[in-house]
Amino acid sequence: MSVTAEALSTKLKSIIRDVPDFPKPGIIFKDITPLLADHAAFTELVQAFADAYRGAGVTKVLGIEARGFLLAAPIAMALGAGIVPVRKKGKLPYKTVAASYALEYGTDTLEMHQDAVKPGEKVLVVDDVLATGGTAAAVCELVEKIGGKVAGVAMLIELEFLNGRSKLAGRDIVSLIKY
Repeated sequence: MSVTAEALSTKLKSIIRDVPDFPKPGIIFKDITPLLADHAAFTELVQAFADAYRGAGVTKVLGIEARGFLLAAPIAMALGAGIVPVRKKGKLPYKTVAASYALEYGTDTLEMHQDAVKPGEKVLVVDDVLATGGTAAAVCELVEKIGGKVAGVAMLIELEFLNGRSKLAGRDIVSLIKY
């Protein structure tokens, strides 16, 4: 990480609020809402992601429900790309493609419209947190299932102790904050 990236990470960490025991006892939730409310910091994080992928030929930015939507939209605008919502099963109105992934207890399914990404298009997958990697891996699978190319995975926060990168081996991953 360069000095500039380290300084940005430190700044962003100082704005994120820790919420103890949410959603259950023993968990320290990293609340990004104060960061989203800080125009200067939010602009810097969007610019950092856009700068990281500006030369990658990205034509679509996929935002993962729900906080990923908040990050993906301005990143897409900065890159001159379209935005594609990736949602939980049953939330999209048109024909979809789906991928399931493992949770701690059970599975979940994500969907996107089958025509959201054209064959050969380069996409950037965006979400707020990279934890175990299951969600991001499922989204990459969706993209490739319909012929798209994953240019990268952009995560605001990476929980390194959960080793989510292992499920995304070989992918370009940019995370601005690491815990």
